[in-house]
Amino acid sequence: MEYRNLGRAGVQVSTICLGAMTFGEPTEGSFMHGVAAPEDEAFAMMDRALDQGVNFVDTADVYGSDGLSERVIGKWFERTGCRRDVVLATKCRFRMSPGVLGSGSSRRRIVFACEQSLKRLKTDYIDLYQIHQQDKNTPEDEVLRALDDLVSAGKVHYVGCSNYAAYRLVESDWTADKRNLTPYATFQAQYSLSIRSLEREHIPYMKRSGMGLLPWSPLAGGLLTGKYRKGELAPTGTRMASWTDAMKRFDTDRNWRIVDALRSVADELSTSCAAVALAWVRDRPTVTSVIIGARNCAQLDDNLRGAHLVLPPELRQRLDDVSALTLDYPYDFIAGNDGTW
Repeated sequence: MEYRNLGRAGVQVSTICLGAMTFGEPTEGSFMHGVAAPEDEAFAMMDRALDQGVNFVDTADVYGSDGLSERVIGKWFERTGCRRDVVLATKCRFRMSPGVLGSGSSRRRIVFACEQSLKRLKTDYIDLYQIHQQDKNTPEDEVLRALDDLVSAGKVHYVGCSNYAAYRLVESDWTADKRNLTPYATFQAQYSLSIRSLEREHIPYMKRSGMGLLPWSPLAGGLLTGKYRKGELAPTGTRMASWTDAMKRFDTDRNWRIVDALRSVADELSTSCAAVALAWVRDRPTVTSVIIGARNCAQLDDNLRGAHLVLPPELRQRLDDVSALTLDYPYDFIAGNDGTW
């Protein structure tokens, strides 16, 4: 297993991060109902990942029902006693209770959410505490001050953010520098062969700033596993069979060309489409660790193959070309004038 700095932080994490959104079987009505892993399977996946050198686990208070994913991880820590061996990341921002105080990233909400996560996770510190999405109602100064106080109190070691627009990412860095507050070490966002929009603004900025990228949905909701085919219904029991709207969004000529190219590369390397897709993301600029999600150990093992796969330059270029990002104005204008972007 390869290890890299957690973005701007000094701690080292595996290039594969075990995403815990699937941990625990949530109640009916939850968006993960029917596509999650029972508690015992989640324990087995965490055991397997740790044994394979994965030392990084990412969750959020909103995953599952009423903090279910965090509670499963907390039970695993109690069961194994391995808290010190894991770099633990969680997030707050989305709704956890009714009313105006049940969501958002105000100082009041962040501090309360952190205390609740610590209890569910059965730990006295969180390694990476992240804001799950920017909050237009809360100034970034207030967000960063609350996080900085949690760092000073020893409850959080590093801070990060997720699902931020590029302008807000730059604003947060400027505010942290001006106010002498703890800056975000990492940025977590959707990034894959299918979704490369971060390359317009976010990644160019992150190259300059040193912030690390934590890609989520690197397999585009399962599309890049190769199990889906153009014009055919999603196989029974898969996520896309349940998430029909997601399948419709991914049903484009460009995405099917990407899937065809993935199958071709995977065949040449005698590996899986998932391993190829994960290896491609792993070696993109600014990437610290790729967040994978699995429902069972078999899926986890298949994904872990991507941690060790080396893509030959000519095959990587084939994937780059078939998934190339369309540059709209002003990016196409800039690229057209000097040949670069």
